[in-house]
Amino acid sequence: MREEYELEVLEHYDIEVKGTRKIRGAFFCDTDEGTMLLKETKISGRRAPLLYTVLSTIEDQGNVKVDTPVYTKDGELVVSSRDGKTYMLKKWYPGRECDVRQERELLKAAERLAVLHRELEKIPCGVQDPSSPALLKSRDPIDEIRRHNRELKKVRSFIRGRVTKNEFEYLFLDSFDKMYQLAENVLSRMQDSGCSELCHSSTDHGYLVHGEYNYHNLLVTETDMAVTNFEHLHIGIQAHDLYYFLRKIMEKYIWKQKTGQKILDAYENTRKLSAEEREYVGLRLAYPEKYWKTASSYYHSNKAWLPQKYVEKLELAVRQNEEKNAFLENIFSIRI
Repeated sequence: MREEYELEVLEHYDIEVKGTRKIRGAFFCDTDEGTMLLKETKISGRRAPLLYTVLSTIEDQGNVKVDTPVYTKDGELVVSSRDGKTYMLKKWYPGRECDVRQERELLKAAERLAVLHRELEKIPCGVQDPSSPALLKSRDPIDEIRRHNRELKKVRSFIRGRVTKNEFEYLFLDSFDKMYQLAENVLSRMQDSGCSELCHSSTDHGYLVHGEYNYHNLLVTETDMAVTNFEHLHIGIQAHDLYYFLRKIMEKYIWKQKTGQKILDAYENTRKLSAEEREYVGLRLAYPEKYWKTASSYYHSNKAWLPQKYVEKLELAVRQNEEKNAFLENIFSIRI
Protein backbone atom coordinates (compact mmCIF):
# COMPACT_ATOMS: atom_id res chain seq x y z
CA MET A 1 0.00 0.00 0.00
CA ARG A 2 2.78 2.44 0.86
CA GLU A 3 4.37 1.88 -2.54
CA GLU A 4 1.07 2.93 -4.13
CA TYR A 5 1.12 6.14 -2.08
CA GLU A 6 4.67 6.89 -3.23
CA LEU A 7 3.84 6.31 -6.88
CA GLU A 8 0.75 8.51 -6.60
CA VAL A 9 3.07 11.37 -5.67
CA LEU A 10 4.50 11.27 -9.21
CA GLU A 11 1.09 12.28 -10.57
CA HIS A 12 1.72 15.76 -9.14
CA TYR A 13 4.53 16.36 -11.67
CA ASP A 14 4.28 17.43 -15.30
CA ILE A 15 6.48 14.60 -16.55
CA GLU A 16 5.92 11.32 -18.32
CA VAL A 17 7.12 8.44 -16.17
CA LYS A 18 8.19 5.52 -18.36
CA GLY A 19 9.23 3.24 -15.53
CA THR A 20 10.22 3.10 -11.86
CA ARG A 21 12.56 0.97 -9.80
CA LYS A 22 12.34 0.83 -6.03
CA ILE A 23 15.47 1.00 -3.93
CA ARG A 24 15.82 1.43 -0.18
CA GLY A 25 13.83 4.52 0.77
CA ALA A 26 13.44 5.86 -2.79
CA PHE A 27 12.35 5.29 -6.38
CA PHE A 28 14.46 5.65 -9.50
CA CYS A 29 12.23 7.15 -12.19
CA ASP A 30 12.86 6.92 -15.92
CA THR A 31 11.10 9.99 -17.37
CA ASP A 32 10.84 11.91 -20.61
CA GLU A 33 13.18 14.47 -19.00
CA GLY A 34 15.82 11.98 -17.90
CA THR A 35 16.55 10.00 -14.76
CA MET A 36 15.01 11.31 -11.54
CA LEU A 37 14.81 10.17 -7.93
CA LEU A 38 11.71 10.28 -5.74
CA LYS A 39 12.72 10.19 -2.11
CA GLU A 40 11.18 10.85 1.26
CA THR A 41 12.49 14.10 2.71
CA LYS A 42 12.47 15.94 6.01
CA ILE A 43 13.21 19.29 4.41
CA SER A 44 10.49 21.87 5.07
CA GLY A 45 8.46 23.71 2.47
CA ARG A 46 10.15 26.88 3.70
CA ARG A 47 13.69 25.60 3.04
CA ALA A 48 12.94 23.80 -0.21
CA PRO A 49 12.87 26.96 -2.42
CA LEU A 50 16.28 27.94 -1.06
CA LEU A 51 17.62 24.51 -1.93
CA TYR A 52 16.19 24.82 -5.43
CA THR A 53 17.68 28.28 -5.96
CA VAL A 54 21.15 27.20 -4.83
CA LEU A 55 21.24 23.97 -6.82
CA SER A 56 19.68 25.37 -9.98
CA THR A 57 22.25 28.20 -9.88
CA ILE A 58 25.08 25.65 -9.62
CA GLU A 59 23.49 23.55 -12.35
CA ASP A 60 23.28 26.56 -14.68
CA GLN A 61 27.01 27.21 -14.21
CA GLY A 62 27.67 23.70 -15.53
CA ASN A 63 30.76 22.98 -13.41
CA VAL A 64 29.22 20.58 -10.87
CA LYS A 65 26.45 18.03 -11.40
CA VAL A 66 23.89 18.32 -8.57
CA ASP A 67 20.49 16.82 -7.75
CA THR A 68 18.26 19.86 -8.32
CA PRO A 69 14.67 19.47 -7.03
CA VAL A 70 11.79 19.49 -9.52
CA TYR A 71 8.65 21.61 -9.20
CA THR A 72 5.18 20.05 -9.29
CA LYS A 73 2.38 21.21 -11.59
CA ASP A 74 1.20 23.41 -8.73
CA GLY A 75 4.60 25.01 -8.18
CA GLU A 76 5.53 23.03 -5.07
CA LEU A 77 8.85 21.34 -4.28
CA VAL A 78 7.64 18.91 -1.61
CA VAL A 79 4.57 16.68 -1.84
CA SER A 80 2.72 14.88 0.93
CA SER A 81 1.34 11.41 0.24
CA ARG A 82 -1.90 10.04 1.65
CA ASP A 83 0.00 8.37 4.49
CA GLY A 84 1.37 11.74 5.62
CA LYS A 85 4.96 11.31 4.44
CA THR A 86 6.70 14.08 2.50
CA TYR A 87 8.56 13.50 -0.76
CA MET A 88 10.81 15.41 -3.11
CA LEU A 89 11.56 14.60 -6.76
CA LYS A 90 15.12 15.39 -7.82
CA LYS A 91 17.15 15.21 -11.00
CA TRP A 92 19.46 12.20 -10.88
CA TYR A 93 22.27 10.59 -12.83
CA PRO A 94 22.98 7.02 -13.92
CA GLY A 95 25.96 5.89 -11.90
CA ARG A 96 27.16 4.30 -8.68
CA GLU A 97 28.28 5.41 -5.26
CA CYS A 98 31.87 6.60 -4.92
CA ASP A 99 34.08 3.63 -4.04
CA VAL A 100 36.05 4.42 -0.90
CA ARG A 101 38.57 1.70 -1.87
CA GLN A 102 39.52 3.51 -5.09
CA GLU A 103 42.02 6.26 -4.29
CA ARG A 104 41.54 7.96 -7.67
CA GLU A 105 37.84 8.37 -6.89
CA LEU A 106 38.62 9.90 -3.51
CA LEU A 107 40.93 12.42 -5.17
CA LYS A 108 38.22 13.23 -7.70
CA ALA A 109 35.79 13.71 -4.82
CA ALA A 110 38.18 16.17 -3.13
CA GLU A 111 38.57 18.10 -6.37
CA ARG A 112 34.77 18.17 -6.83
CA LEU A 113 34.38 19.55 -3.31
CA ALA A 114 36.78 22.40 -4.05
CA VAL A 115 34.86 23.27 -7.23
CA LEU A 116 31.58 23.07 -5.32
CA HIS A 117 32.89 25.47 -2.67
CA ARG A 118 33.93 27.95 -5.36
CA GLU A 119 30.47 27.71 -6.91
CA LEU A 120 28.73 28.18 -3.56
CA GLU A 121 30.77 31.32 -2.93
CA LYS A 122 29.32 32.81 -6.14
CA ILE A 123 25.67 32.33 -5.15
CA PRO A 124 23.89 35.75 -5.31
CA CYS A 125 23.94 37.72 -2.07
CA GLY A 126 20.16 37.64 -1.86
CA VAL A 127 20.24 33.86 -1.54
CA GLN A 128 23.06 33.96 0.98
CA ASP A 129 21.42 36.64 3.17
CA PRO A 130 22.20 35.37 6.71
CA SER A 131 18.95 36.93 7.96
CA SER A 132 16.90 34.56 5.79
CA PRO A 133 14.76 32.35 8.07
CA ALA A 134 15.31 29.42 5.68
CA LEU A 135 19.08 29.38 6.24
CA LEU A 136 20.54 27.37 9.08
CA LYS A 137 23.83 28.49 10.59
CA SER A 138 26.56 26.30 12.04
CA ARG A 139 27.37 26.69 15.71
CA ASP A 140 30.58 28.16 16.98
CA PRO A 141 33.01 25.20 16.83
CA ILE A 142 34.37 25.95 20.29
CA ASP A 143 30.89 25.84 21.82
CA GLU A 144 30.26 22.58 19.98
CA ILE A 145 33.44 20.95 21.31
CA ARG A 146 32.67 22.23 24.81
CA ARG A 147 29.23 20.56 24.66
CA HIS A 148 30.79 17.31 23.45
CA ASN A 149 33.19 17.31 26.39
CA ARG A 150 30.40 17.91 28.87
CA GLU A 151 28.51 14.99 27.40
CA LEU A 152 31.54 12.71 27.70
CA LYS A 153 31.65 13.46 31.44
CA LYS A 154 27.91 12.87 31.66
CA VAL A 155 28.29 9.45 30.05
CA ARG A 156 31.10 8.58 32.46
CA SER A 157 28.97 9.54 35.46
CA PHE A 158 26.10 7.43 34.17
CA ILE A 159 28.30 4.37 33.58
CA ARG A 160 30.02 4.70 36.93
CA GLY A 161 26.61 4.51 38.57
CA ARG A 162 25.69 1.26 36.85
CA VAL A 163 25.89 -1.71 39.22
CA THR A 164 26.38 -4.28 36.46
CA LYS A 165 28.56 -3.11 33.62
CA ASN A 166 28.86 -4.56 30.13
CA GLU A 167 31.86 -4.85 27.83
CA PHE A 168 31.33 -1.42 26.28
CA GLU A 169 31.10 0.30 29.65
CA TYR A 170 34.28 -1.28 30.99
CA LEU A 171 36.10 -0.26 27.81
CA PHE A 172 34.76 3.29 28.03
CA LEU A 173 35.85 3.73 31.65
CA ASP A 174 39.26 2.19 30.94
CA SER A 175 39.93 4.59 28.04
CA PHE A 176 38.14 7.68 29.36
CA ASP A 177 41.00 9.54 31.08
CA LYS A 178 43.26 9.40 28.04
CA MET A 179 40.55 10.31 25.52
CA TYR A 180 39.00 13.03 27.65
CA GLN A 181 42.38 14.66 28.21
CA LEU A 182 42.85 14.67 24.44
CA ALA A 183 39.42 16.27 24.02
CA GLU A 184 40.25 18.97 26.58
CA ASN A 185 43.61 19.66 24.92
CA VAL A 186 41.90 20.17 21.57
CA LEU A 187 39.39 22.52 23.18
CA SER A 188 42.22 24.54 24.69
CA ARG A 189 44.02 24.76 21.35
CA MET A 190 40.83 25.81 19.59
CA GLN A 191 40.23 28.56 22.14
CA ASP A 192 43.69 29.94 21.34
CA SER A 193 43.18 29.58 17.58
CA GLY A 194 41.28 31.59 15.00
CA CYS A 195 38.43 29.07 14.75
CA SER A 196 35.77 31.33 16.26
CA GLU A 197 36.83 34.23 14.05
CA LEU A 198 36.72 31.95 11.00
CA CYS A 199 33.20 30.87 11.95
CA HIS A 200 32.00 34.44 12.42
CA SER A 201 33.62 35.60 9.18
CA SER A 202 32.08 32.69 7.25
CA THR A 203 28.66 33.52 8.69
CA ASP A 204 29.03 37.21 7.90
CA HIS A 205 29.86 36.37 4.28
CA GLY A 206 27.04 33.85 4.10
CA TYR A 207 29.27 31.02 2.86
CA LEU A 208 27.25 27.90 2.14
CA VAL A 209 28.33 24.41 3.25
CA HIS A 210 27.11 21.05 1.88
CA GLY A 211 26.84 19.72 5.42
CA GLU A 212 27.26 15.99 4.74
CA TYR A 213 29.93 15.59 2.09
CA ASN A 214 30.83 11.91 2.10
CA TYR A 215 31.23 9.09 -0.39
CA HIS A 216 27.62 7.98 0.12
CA ASN A 217 26.48 11.27 -1.43
CA LEU A 218 28.75 11.13 -4.47
CA LEU A 219 27.71 9.47 -7.73
CA VAL A 220 30.34 8.27 -10.16
CA THR A 221 28.94 8.68 -13.68
CA GLU A 222 30.47 7.73 -17.03
CA THR A 223 32.23 11.06 -17.42
CA ASP A 224 32.08 12.87 -14.08
CA MET A 225 31.10 12.78 -10.41
CA ALA A 226 27.79 14.21 -9.20
CA VAL A 227 27.22 15.67 -5.73
CA THR A 228 23.87 14.81 -4.12
CA ASN A 229 21.78 15.15 -0.96
CA PHE A 230 22.10 18.81 0.01
CA GLU A 231 19.43 18.58 2.71
CA HIS A 232 21.96 19.70 5.34
CA LEU A 233 22.95 22.83 3.40
CA HIS A 234 23.72 25.67 5.80
CA ILE A 235 25.87 28.74 6.39
CA GLY A 236 29.21 28.04 8.01
CA ILE A 237 32.89 27.18 7.57
CA GLN A 238 33.29 25.59 4.15
CA ALA A 239 36.44 23.80 5.28
CA HIS A 240 34.20 21.77 7.60
CA ASP A 241 33.09 19.79 4.54
CA LEU A 242 36.73 18.92 3.86
CA TYR A 243 37.33 17.97 7.50
CA TYR A 244 34.27 15.71 7.52
CA PHE A 245 35.18 14.02 4.23
CA LEU A 246 38.82 13.58 5.26
CA ARG A 247 37.92 12.12 8.67
CA LYS A 248 35.54 9.55 7.22
CA ILE A 249 38.17 8.46 4.70
CA MET A 250 41.14 8.46 7.08
CA GLU A 251 39.31 6.30 9.62
CA LYS A 252 38.97 3.65 6.92
CA TYR A 253 42.58 4.09 5.76
CA ILE A 254 43.93 3.99 9.34
CA TRP A 255 45.24 7.55 8.90
CA LYS A 256 47.53 6.70 6.01
CA GLN A 257 49.55 9.87 5.55
CA LYS A 258 50.24 9.51 1.85
CA THR A 259 46.54 9.17 1.01
CA GLY A 260 45.56 12.06 3.28
CA GLN A 261 48.15 14.35 1.71
CA LYS A 262 46.95 13.45 -1.78
CA ILE A 263 43.36 14.30 -0.82
CA LEU A 264 44.44 17.68 0.55
CA ASP A 265 46.50 18.37 -2.55
CA ALA A 266 43.59 17.43 -4.82
CA TYR A 267 41.41 19.96 -3.01
CA GLU A 268 44.02 22.71 -2.89
CA ASN A 269 44.91 22.36 -6.56
CA THR A 270 41.51 23.98 -7.17
CA ARG A 271 40.83 25.98 -4.00
CA LYS A 272 43.68 26.97 -1.69
CA LEU A 273 42.99 26.73 2.02
CA SER A 274 43.72 29.78 4.11
CA ALA A 275 45.97 29.36 7.16
CA GLU A 276 42.89 29.63 9.39
CA GLU A 277 41.03 26.96 7.41
CA ARG A 278 43.96 24.57 7.51
CA GLU A 279 44.26 25.06 11.26
CA TYR A 280 40.53 24.43 11.64
CA VAL A 281 40.66 21.19 9.64
CA GLY A 282 43.65 19.95 11.63
CA LEU A 283 42.15 20.73 15.03
CA ARG A 284 38.79 19.21 14.16
CA LEU A 285 40.58 16.07 13.03
CA ALA A 286 42.52 16.04 16.31
CA TYR A 287 39.31 15.90 18.34
CA PRO A 288 38.25 12.31 19.26
CA GLU A 289 35.01 12.67 17.33
CA LYS A 290 34.36 8.96 16.82
CA TYR A 291 34.93 8.30 20.50
CA TRP A 292 32.46 11.01 21.54
CA LYS A 293 29.91 10.05 18.88
CA THR A 294 29.97 6.37 19.85
CA ALA A 295 29.64 7.19 23.55
CA SER A 296 26.80 9.62 22.86
CA SER A 297 24.97 7.13 20.66
CA TYR A 298 25.30 4.43 23.30
CA TYR A 299 24.11 6.75 26.07
CA HIS A 300 20.92 7.59 24.13
CA SER A 301 20.29 3.98 23.06
CA ASN A 302 18.35 1.11 24.56
CA LYS A 303 20.99 -0.28 26.88
CA ALA A 304 19.10 -3.49 27.53
CA TRP A 305 20.66 -4.74 24.31
CA LEU A 306 24.30 -4.07 23.39
CA PRO A 307 25.06 -4.27 19.65
CA GLN A 308 28.64 -5.41 19.12
CA LYS A 309 29.15 -2.44 16.78
CA TYR A 310 29.36 -0.09 19.77
CA VAL A 311 32.29 -2.00 21.21
CA GLU A 312 34.01 -2.24 17.83
CA LYS A 313 33.66 1.49 17.13
CA LEU A 314 34.96 2.46 20.55
CA GLU A 315 37.91 0.08 20.22
CA LEU A 316 38.70 1.52 16.79
CA ALA A 317 38.58 5.11 18.07
CA VAL A 318 41.08 4.30 20.82
CA ARG A 319 43.28 2.04 18.73
CA GLN A 320 43.79 4.52 15.87
CA ASN A 321 45.01 7.32 18.14
CA GLU A 322 48.70 6.73 17.54
CA GLU A 323 48.32 6.70 13.75
CA LYS A 324 46.11 9.77 13.87
CA ASN A 325 48.57 11.73 16.00
CA ALA A 326 51.39 10.95 13.54
CA PHE A 327 49.13 12.01 10.67
CA LEU A 328 48.32 15.34 12.33
CA GLU A 329 51.92 16.10 13.18
CA ASN A 330 53.29 15.33 9.73
CA ILE A 331 50.44 16.71 7.60
CA PHE A 332 49.18 19.63 9.71
CA SER A 333 52.15 20.24 12.07
CA ILE A 334 49.76 19.79 15.00
CA ARG A 335 50.81 17.99 18.16
CA ILE A 336 48.16 17.64 20.87
